[in-house]
Amino acid sequence: MKINKQQIENHNRNQLKSHKDSFGVFSDQLTAKKIDLDTVLYRLNQFQVAIPSWALGAGGTRFGRFHIGGEPGRLKEKIEDVGLLHALNRSSGAISLHIPWDIPDDPEAVKRQAEELDIRFDAVNSNTFQDQKNQKHSYKFGSLCHTDRIVREQAVDHNLDVIRYGKELGSKAITIWLADGSNFPGQQNFRKALMRTLGSLEKIYRELPDDWKMLIEYKPYEPNFYSMVIPDWGTSHLLASKLGAQAKTLVDLGHHLPNTNIEQIVATLMMEGKLGGFHFNDSKYGDDDLTTGCIKPYQLFLIFNELVYESDSDSTGFSGIDWMIDASHNSKDPLEDLLQSVEAILSAYAKALLVDQAKLEEAREVNDVTEAQELLLDAFRTDVRPLLRESRIRSQAAAEPLKLYRDLQVRNTLIDERGTSTVATGL
Repeated sequence: MKINKQQIENHNRNQLKSHKDSFGVFSDQLTAKKIDLDTVLYRLNQFQVAIPSWALGAGGTRFGRFHIGGEPGRLKEKIEDVGLLHALNRSSGAISLHIPWDIPDDPEAVKRQAEELDIRFDAVNSNTFQDQKNQKHSYKFGSLCHTDRIVREQAVDHNLDVIRYGKELGSKAITIWLADGSNFPGQQNFRKALMRTLGSLEKIYRELPDDWKMLIEYKPYEPNFYSMVIPDWGTSHLLASKLGAQAKTLVDLGHHLPNTNIEQIVATLMMEGKLGGFHFNDSKYGDDDLTTGCIKPYQLFLIFNELVYESDSDSTGFSGIDWMIDASHNSKDPLEDLLQSVEAILSAYAKALLVDQAKLEEAREVNDVTEAQELLLDAFRTDVRPLLRESRIRSQAAAEPLKLYRDLQVRNTLIDERGTSTVATGL
């Protein structure tokens, strides 16, 4: 299925009157605050967040999974689905592949399909957190950290294969998340496990193309519940610093213990030039992989406020960061969920762009705590939906992507095309 320009134009025409009224009021508000509307719109239009190939099908829990019908059963269909999302919002112009779930049989054909849909290939992701069919050595007791050199070499070789696939598609980064760790005290020597991991990463890093990044992810628990080899941003930063300038830390919003100050982590990593990217999602209890912004929208806004401040001060820049959604859906249509997530991300970014950073710094310098808080709250409480609609209309996207998705009955069409029993690979 494809969504054509005429369908989007018809949709926008129907939204135009109500949009003009609301946007006119919003525009006047920004003018009164001396905010350059065109600059804000330009920055929003430039923002692109990658869609992970594994989030296009129904997710699940440890106990079960419920099919939704019309899931993409192969890579070609996954790219088609990202094309649908990008046509609707013009902010989802990249796909992140997971190997070996998404090994391209014909890389040139895959690239042509993506180019036709105006989609590029974001970071490729390796997988040593589960054993694959016909895999010679098991990762039950670790991969890059394993006590057995042969197992470590197998895991290293897999990551090198992932880089090779990524090069064929034009990707510029590899994301490494390790499930390595232990479930019981005494099971693992913490120091040796970390040093073995570093040694394995060094072998991968040496083969990294000059224009690539290595993104090192972390997680405090799960699947191991006593220790993880890379449990936090500090350990990731330590490894990235030892490896070199091309290694960066990747921040997954769900990969923190409850009440962690993620915005402070982001500020520190940006200050050090070591923030490589984001996996956007939301959580109530742990790594819940919920729709971005559905639980903690204020925290998401505060994270973007740090990002905007750093980009405005031109210290490390905004362009070198990889943005991606990382979610799992066991009760929603995945495409609807992803549309909601992109909307939440853009909303948080837009609100952060409305913060008067100069006044905020003035308040901080004189320790005016109330004024500093009010400046943030004023931006956060602003209804930026007219701004996002205007941004989409100017980029020839749908004014209301989710509404058009439902009006066109996209899921029903996908079910007609693919059937009710297809299962997205890797889930």
